Amino acid sequence: MAEAERKGKKPHKNKPTSKKYEKYTNGKKTAKCCPRCGPAIFLAVHKDRLHCGKCNYTEFLKK
Repeated sequence: MAEAERKGKKPHKNKPTSKKYEKYTNGKKTAKCCPRCGPAIFLAVHKDRLHCGKCNYTEFLKK
């Protein structure tokens, strides 16, 4: 009986999309890129600054 239950295809499950695609809207970049690393590296948004995790470049936001 266990073999009969395993036959056939598994049902399709929708996987969550990767977070790297959150930085784009209709093929255009919405997030700011790092000026040192180039166009492939995005700056992380914190409440008081923008930060690059690769080269440690930081831009502080004015209040």
